Amino acid sequence: MTQAPRPRGRPRAFNDKTDQNTVQALDRALALLAVMAAKPGMTLSELAAESGQAVASVFRALVTMQTHGIVECEEPGQIWHIGPGAFRVGSSFLRRTKVVERARQSMDSLMRETGETANLGVEVGDEVLFLSQVETHEAIRAFFPPGTKAPMHVSGIGKALLGWYPEDRVRGIIARRGMERFTTLTHTSESSLLRDLAHTRARGFAIDDQERAEGMRCVAAPIFNSHGEPVAGLSVSGPAFRMNLSDASHLGAIVRSAADRVTEATGGQQP
Repeated sequence: MTQAPRPRGRPRAFNDKTDQNTVQALDRALALLAVMAAKPGMTLSELAAESGQAVASVFRALVTMQTHGIVECEEPGQIWHIGPGAFRVGSSFLRRTKVVERARQSMDSLMRETGETANLGVEVGDEVLFLSQVETHEAIRAFFPPGTKAPMHVSGIGKALLGWYPEDRVRGIIARRGMERFTTLTHTSESSLLRDLAHTRARGFAIDDQERAEGMRCVAAPIFNSHGEPVAGLSVSGPAFRMNLSDASHLGAIVRSAADRVTEATGGQQP
């Protein structure tokens, strides 16, 4: 007798993203977590004001999440923080790919060879999400803790990825995210960014020349998957007084070599 196919766990309305298929309380709780992640250490009233939710609703959400360790309350003062439960859940994201584990040795070597902080990042939601970092021992250094996000157009890793994306994908990200100005060196027009990305592809690595923060530079290169698509980026970041533009070619070759080693270690291939 032929058995009926097993249900796959998705309701018929799985692809329907309308409001009827969202859980309102869960939606509010997730919005609350986003606020807490952006501004850690807030009181109940501050969280209510920042999230635009009623104090009573925020309190119920916090208490519920506290029972799962997603948030925790610091005494005295009733200051709320993201809890260890959220870290455990978020860490599962890193287990989706081998790139974090396989990149660690190359990042450590990169930091030692250049003397600057090494970073690993991917694109999530049209932004760069930093996954891992190996800090330099220098007193003045770049710092991008895991979970930090940055706009693509002002990030070394972001431009390393954009440089190998199809142009229509690049234009789509620009259209959705815009090109906010952070410094006088920030690219604020699509044409100037596309020219920079053409140079990035030609030389094999990207340069963030104080485009996000004055006095800080970054050199980055992409990591490719088995289809030759850019899926992550490796970079070194540091103060401009140590990372001169005249050293960019030398640093770029070192970073590109490290990124290529990660590509090979994860079964990827050059495009």
